[in-house]
Order: sequence, then structure tokens, then C-alpha cells
Amino acid sequence: MVCMLVETDQGLVLIDTGPGTEDYTHPHFMLKIYRMIMDMPFDPREAAINQVKQLGYQPEDVRHIVLTHMHFDHCGGLPDFPWAKVHVHRREFEAFRGKMHRWTDVAYIQRHIANVANWSFYDDGNEKWYDFNAIHLPFSPEMWLVPLYGHSWGHCGVAIKTEKGWYFNAADAGAVYNNETPAWLIKLVLGPYDACLRQFMRMHPEVVISNSHMYPEWFENKVW
Repeated sequence: MVCMLVETDQGLVLIDTGPGTEDYTHPHFMLKIYRMIMDMPFDPREAAINQVKQLGYQPEDVRHIVLTHMHFDHCGGLPDFPWAKVHVHRREFEAFRGKMHRWTDVAYIQRHIANVANWSFYDDGNEKWYDFNAIHLPFSPEMWLVPLYGHSWGHCGVAIKTEKGWYFNAADAGAVYNNETPAWLIKLVLGPYDACLRQFMRMHPEVVISNSHMYPEWFENKVW
């Protein structure tokens, strides 16, 4: 599960949280099912709050959290950062709090937002990042929320301008390095954007793009 920690002019920004410490000590039903399906480490040291400490920061240094979407494996760590301002597309929050829009909405776990006191919601506008509709986030370095609806009702990617160029976390909108799973199955589970993202990769090799579920080794040779 890919979580990104970004140093900005407003303190540290965490992109997605992964599972939280409570998820490791008291796993909910979806996490139990997920562990049976996926090969994932199940060690509380993997929790974002502990990873932040291992990087030499204090948890309180994380002032903002940007969510690609609100499935349990992306926002389970929110209870570990109750002081942080949480940024998410309004459609996603409304789906989390409302009726099911898609079968994957079973991955919304209500306890994960119980302690969030400060939200910032975003709506679609007229801006662009490359050819994608996008929403400018209020941080420096430049960051964009990129709507990629399908896997969830308000699913977004996050684009970050680094010193070396753009990094685009397309989250669960596709599986662009997976050439084994049939395209119909990727579309069923992750939504309609996989082919579009693959085309974008071919047209813009200068952009480093990833999805949320990548092996750590993939990042070792990347230049940020």
C-alpha cells in the first residue's frame, strides 16, 4: 500500500494513510478478508504513524492528509492523526456517509473517521493537469487532485511536482504495471481508467506514475 509523505510550506502532507494502529490490534472484517486475498505485511510497524517516526519526524508534524479515496486500506490511519486536516473530494465523502453506489463501497469502515474534526472538501472545476480534469491543492510544492472516478464514487489520483519532475499516484484507478490480469477484471474491480493511464504513460514518459499497491522494490530506482 503506497503512502506518500511530502514536505510542504504547510508542514508534512500525508497522501493516504494505509491501515492504522487500531486496525492492527483490532482488525475489522474487511481487513481480515483482505489479508486472506492479498499478501500484505501485518506488522504495526508498517502503520503510517510509526513510519513517520522512523523517518525522524514527530507525528504532530503531519498537518494535512490528502485521501485518494476512503476505503479502509487508504484511510484506516486517520484515527492516529486526529489533529490533521483531511482533504478529500466531496463526492467521496458523501459516498462514505451515504448509500452504496458500487459493490466496492463495502470497503468503507465508519470508525475510521470518528475522530476527524477538520475536513476540506473539493468539487470539480475547470482546471487541468496535463489532459486530466484536476483540482489544485493549496500546497507548495504544486499538488493536484485528479478525479478518476470508478473504483469508488469520488476516487482521485494525486499529482505532485518534485524537484525532478512530476510524480502521479493514480491510486486504485488502474494496475498499469500488471500485464497478467485480464483487462475486464481490472475494469470490474478498479474502474474504467486503466487503459487511459497506460496511454498517458506512453505519451508522457517524463511523469513517474504508480498505483497504490506496488512492491517496495519498484521505488528503489526512482528519482524524486
